[in-house]
Amino acid sequence: MGEQWNWDALLRAEPPVSARTSLEGAVEAVMDVRLEDVIAQGELRARRWVGLLRLPAEEALPRLTPVFAQDGFTAVIQALEERGEIAILAVPGVIQPTASRLWLALLLFVLTILTTVLTGFLQSGSFIDGVMFSATLLSILLAHELGHFLASRRLGVAVSYPFFIPLPPGLSVLGTMGAVIQMKEPPPDRRALFTIGVAGPLAGLALAIPLTLLGLSLSVVEALPVGGGYVLEGNNLLYVAMKWVIFQQWLPSNGMDVMLHPIAFAGWAGMLVTALNLLPAGQLDGGHVIFALFGRRWAQYVTYGIIGLLTLLGFVWTGWWIWAVLISLLARRHAPILNDVTPLGSRQRVLALITLLLFALLFTPTPLVQIP
Repeated sequence: MGEQWNWDALLRAEPPVSARTSLEGAVEAVMDVRLEDVIAQGELRARRWVGLLRLPAEEALPRLTPVFAQDGFTAVIQALEERGEIAILAVPGVIQPTASRLWLALLLFVLTILTTVLTGFLQSGSFIDGVMFSATLLSILLAHELGHFLASRRLGVAVSYPFFIPLPPGLSVLGTMGAVIQMKEPPPDRRALFTIGVAGPLAGLALAIPLTLLGLSLSVVEALPVGGGYVLEGNNLLYVAMKWVIFQQWLPSNGMDVMLHPIAFAGWAGMLVTALNLLPAGQLDGGHVIFALFGRRWAQYVTYGIIGLLTLLGFVWTGWWIWAVLISLLARRHAPILNDVTPLGSRQRVLALITLLLFALLFTPTPLVQIP
């Protein structure tokens, strides 16, 4: 999921002098201030106070927010990791989430139903198979996006409706590029960002795993065609284990593999989409997990590492080069949250580690293999 608000636009105005007294009073009530200055990046400016908080950040932010908003500012609390201090920023402007377009979300969903049914039909030659493929895949994707949506709503963070991306047959083996949901305002803290980030993949997997097992139970093991001319789905550790559970053998092996039922193929695709979202980079779900777990600086380091790794993996499967470019251009920089100081709780840290383990089990170095 991504962020929609225009954070840079809020920073374009010089802080008004008239707000100085009320802002300073609010800051000094929660912080021992060592330094006050204005930070700038080109035309972007924001007032900043640096020092040590007198109370936890999750308690300080609710005290600052209404005072700052009354004077037309957004309060942001950031950790200065290199200094061991805290910064409070007065960002000019107050974020006002825009209304969501339900009609567009419904239209794109209907179009995606059509493109996925048609894609499944062209692959199998059966309309019923096309419907089963579409229903399975879209159920997994919808569960993923609803996980984000419901978690955001529960935490009071404004988000858009899920927007599905239809693709006509020939441009995609799935008939869709998945779906996106956008946060329309910054999450209050790292804990909220983490909860929103992991809710999608976990909800999607809760459907993808049983549906894939169901699809595999409807599939058969046959000899691979002689002479090539076909495409094999890539194997991840979880998928290989699931095939062993159903067929009691490691596949593919000895020229044999599973001839996938449409439900099985859609379930495999749902796990692949989950793995892509869990890439620990930028604004992807996995990037949110890394940011919430380790903070902004380490999240940036990991993002650069993932871009480099995907560039190398592109020599194995060229699709990774596209992902490396997309992350570099669109999702490399992590959007700010209002409080990046408060760490995750112990249970959330355990869940974060489980989520990273799931990514390792789901990651497929070669998602599709063309057998010439």
